[in-house]
Amino acid sequence: MEIRDLKSEQLESAASILKAIAHPMRIAILSYLEEDKELTVTEIHKLLGIEQSSTSHHLGILKSKGVLKSKRKGKNTFYSLKHSSLFHIVNCVSKCTDLD
Repeated sequence: MEIRDLKSEQLESAASILKAIAHPMRIAILSYLEEDKELTVTEIHKLLGIEQSSTSHHLGILKSKGVLKSKRKGKNTFYSLKHSSLFHIVNCVSKCTDLD
């Protein structure tokens, strides 16, 4: 399927996902969740080196826009990519920002 074949609702959804991802911390979160990884808020906030409340805020945005999914296991909530293909966006952006 090509972009010109998408319906307006699909284009709106794609734009919403891209807007949600368009933040350095959120891109970093996606990079940590590659290859079907599941991480808790605590694990992600330690990897990012930011406050847990900020991490929760970013995770909430990504989840509400359909980028992430969560699963409760005991006292922990594990976050992962809703669609593993979303990681390709991070790879693409990474390659486009190489300063060769």
